[in-house]
Amino acid sequence: MDMIYAVDLAGTFVFAISGALAAEEKDFDLWGVFILAFVTAVGGGTVRDVLIGSTPVGWMKDLNYIYLITAALPLVYFFKKPLIGFRRGFFLFDAIGIGLFTILGINKTLGLGLSPIVALLMGVVSSVFGGVIRDVLSNEIPLIFRKEIYASACIAGGTVYLLMSRFMTVSGAYLMIPIGLVILIRIVAVKHKWSLPFSPRS
Repeated sequence: MDMIYAVDLAGTFVFAISGALAAEEKDFDLWGVFILAFVTAVGGGTVRDVLIGSTPVGWMKDLNYIYLITAALPLVYFFKKPLIGFRRGFFLFDAIGIGLFTILGINKTLGLGLSPIVALLMGVVSSVFGGVIRDVLSNEIPLIFRKEIYASACIAGGTVYLLMSRFMTVSGAYLMIPIGLVILIRIVAVKHKWSLPFSPRS
């Protein structure tokens, strides 16, 4: 299996878990859980693909994405308590998801011949917009609009990926360097309560 495709599937699965956990915490019904899992998993990639003109969007051409989203539902249903025990559950899976989708979005955009700056922006779109849709539908303020280190982690990891890809072929285990950086920054920032200095109320 192609490594980038594997990253895409992995990101879809962990974001679906994130969305399903968020829906469970809001006591959504079965269809509500599926819808929130679905938009969290493919929302960012859909927005990205529409913006860069890659249509039909990815999940419409490959049913594996639907299968993975559906598979996340029983996992969350039967293992809800231990998953939520992982530091409120969906935070962990959200951190993993943004790391995976940041690199995926950059790689796909570069593959269409667009500039690295645009690719970095599309990496951020890929990683955060599914969460934005999830939070809006579950009546939460999206993380990207708060002072938390969120999109900034994606930018940092994405920049490292762009620098690596300039000087070497980034594949296999090397992909885990920028992906892991995004995840690490996000987790450490939450643990130490790091935030951006700007506040609209300041």
